[in-house]
Amino acid sequence: MSDKFYCMTMRMNIDCNGCYRKIRRTLLKMQELESHLIERKQCRVSVCGVFVPQDVAIRIRNKVNRRVEILEIKEVDSNTMDSGK
Repeated sequence: MSDKFYCMTMRMNIDCNGCYRKIRRTLLKMQELESHLIERKQCRVSVCGVFVPQDVAIRIRNKVNRRVEILEIKEVDSNTMDSGK
């Protein structure tokens, strides 16, 4: 498992309330994610936490049965995280 803190932005097709709920439920069940943000209008999902970005994208794709396109992956420095506390 990775010990780096990542923030990843993905593009997913969020057509209806059912799609939104399915994505949200999947994200809430993933323990390695610290936070998530679902932007319906822009069809974007952002997640932050200690994880391997490709593994999370694959798991979301398999659970939700939707195409997942990774737009951006930011590695957040652990020193920045410690000073923010």
